[in-house]
Amino acid sequence: MNMAATLPSPLTIHVLNTAQGVPGANMTIILYRLDPISSVWNLLTTGITNDDGRCPGLISKESFIAGVYKMRFETGKYWDALGETCFYPYVELHFYASLEDVIHTSTRGQEIFHCLLPSLQ
Repeated sequence: MNMAATLPSPLTIHVLNTAQGVPGANMTIILYRLDPISSVWNLLTTGITNDDGRCPGLISKESFIAGVYKMRFETGKYWDALGETCFYPYVELHFYASLEDVIHTSTRGQEIFHCLLPSLQ
């Protein structure tokens, strides 16, 4: 069992299909971190959004370190599966995140860390 999928992730996402007014379920998300020495993107993990359009467990608290990240949303495959065409075959977000950027909350004794990124609208 993948422990990252069972523990709260410091990086959470929520995909919404605003064209149909529903969560963006079953979209593949790929997370990379830039190696600051070699300038190479290292694949960290791949996930698929759930029925609520969320992809919990992308990265564990222990694996989350300050740095430049890239998150790739496989939008073309998502729309193809719905029988639709799209303009962007994928969307990539590049961002810097550190523990200072993370909001800590506690729910029922569990630590939850969230990295906030600006909303794309």
